[in-house]
Amino acid sequence: MRWPFFMSRNILAPFLITFVSNMQHFLPNGQTLEIRQAVPDDAPVLLSYFRQLISETDFLLYTREDAASWTVEDERDFIHSFSNHTKDLLLLAFAGHQPVGTLSIRQNTFSKEAHLCNLGIGVLHSYWNMGIGRRMMTAATRWAEQHPQLEIIQLSVLANNERAIQLYRNFGFMEYGRMQKGIRQPDGSYVDNILMSKRVKPL
Repeated sequence: MRWPFFMSRNILAPFLITFVSNMQHFLPNGQTLEIRQAVPDDAPVLLSYFRQLISETDFLLYTREDAASWTVEDERDFIHSFSNHTKDLLLLAFAGHQPVGTLSIRQNTFSKEAHLCNLGIGVLHSYWNMGIGRRMMTAATRWAEQHPQLEIIQLSVLANNERAIQLYRNFGFMEYGRMQKGIRQPDGSYVDNILMSKRVKPL
């Protein structure tokens, strides 16, 4: 099944928090960038986007073989897993009608970790250096700041992904751990996995 996710018993207090509105910006190439929450009808284009994204980089945990097995229905289930749980966030960045970036936030499901969440982000290679990652991170940070339970955003990043590390540092993320050889690439090489976090609410 595409994008497995862990769902425990619903032990969190119910609440509603939504991404306030679609955001539009102008890119350096003249295109209009729209950032909005994903909806199930995005499944076909999102599947094409993920397959292209994974073919362009080894910085993600999924492989090209993983991507080849995914279906539109898997993608739709993935989107539903966010839209059915308003404590989570899945943002898409569109240049015209093409998705060029994604950002996800998953709140931890155990009540003792309900103040924590995990963030993941990706941008197509041809749209690097256009501020898309920065704009998505800004939107996600504001969303997390308004979240009634979240206090800390966590993420992991490969040690050789210097561009991403710099982006996270610019947003105040700090390294709190490193797993040596935490990632094994398909060619058998190893990369350290860096753990970073940012507090979005004061102690």
